[in-house]
Amino acid sequence: MKRCLVILLLCAWLAPAQAHKPSDSYLSLAVHGQQIDGQWDIALRDLDFAIGLDGNGDGELTWNEIRARHDAIATYALQRLQVASDRGVCPLKAVEQLIDSHTDGAYNVLRFRADCPGGAAPASMTIGYTLFAALDPQHKGLLKINSSGTTQTAIFDPDSPRRTISLTTPDRLAQFGAYVKNGVWHIWIGYDHILFLLSLLLPAVLLPGLREQQQGLKAAFHDVLKVVTAFTLAHSITLTLASLSLVSLPSRWVESAIAASVILAALNNLLPLFRGKRPVVAFAFGLIHGFGFASVLRDLGLPQGSLLASLLGFNVGVELGQLAIVAAFLPAAWLLRKTWFYRQVLTVGSLAIALVACVWLVERVADIKLISA
Repeated sequence: MKRCLVILLLCAWLAPAQAHKPSDSYLSLAVHGQQIDGQWDIALRDLDFAIGLDGNGDGELTWNEIRARHDAIATYALQRLQVASDRGVCPLKAVEQLIDSHTDGAYNVLRFRADCPGGAAPASMTIGYTLFAALDPQHKGLLKINSSGTTQTAIFDPDSPRRTISLTTPDRLAQFGAYVKNGVWHIWIGYDHILFLLSLLLPAVLLPGLREQQQGLKAAFHDVLKVVTAFTLAHSITLTLASLSLVSLPSRWVESAIAASVILAALNNLLPLFRGKRPVVAFAFGLIHGFGFASVLRDLGLPQGSLLASLLGFNVGVELGQLAIVAAFLPAAWLLRKTWFYRQVLTVGSLAIALVACVWLVERVADIKLISA
């Protein structure tokens, strides 16, 4: 009975992790002299929460319901975006709105235009971004700005709502840092990636085949090192190949395979599916997870002028975020390895992870939503 209760509690905690994934929006600005053409992709689920799009309250958004709120969407969004050149404010005007799909759902695409004052192309742009600042402290705005063939990026959040970007002398170091920060952020909100890795790491402090006994700390560290290194090497390979458009796989296949990898990694803690081959499994499925990371970069975009540096920055960020998770996991697992609680996490927790991942798999294969926000 206790185990059933633990499973229910863990499922209740894990399920909203997918439904309430921290939100991003994607803002692209193209500077042509004094004119700016913009595109802003904002998640429909976030807009529905902020201003209400579901007219009949049935939990399903239709094109007619969204179209009826186009003016409200444009007003709400553009009031929370300020663009100014070094010569003054650039007023924003909505042009059209469309619908597009990202890996985490449907997005409203708001296209707009701005005319900046002055008689020449601006030397710098100052952007203020406060979308959802009062509603979601974890929301991020991912900016891509193109001017004279040079692309730069920046990340906005409630703590960093304003950036000034030079259009004449791009700050390569700041751009590299932005991609590092973005990589860290996306591993931390990638619940399926985290659960896959943690599922493989949970047995690290226990002797193979003897769950009641514990490994030494040095042996546990080496076990963790092998799993993490294999996962890192694999996803770095496919992240690079996919980001450079050398290899491409359908998004639904990738996301479905990632969910399946979480199921197998969790079930391995209940049944010996891999028998000492967790590093091999980490590498094999890490190749698939790399395609998932690459989808984020496709949304953000890679500047051609500093493509390799930006790709490296994002990959470094992913690794730093991953190492932070491992650094928090290993000491806690070592301290708790002899307790009843850790045994429950290993068994009951793994079962709960597998059940939630099964829901994700069905959702992704069938393109439906079983867990609502």
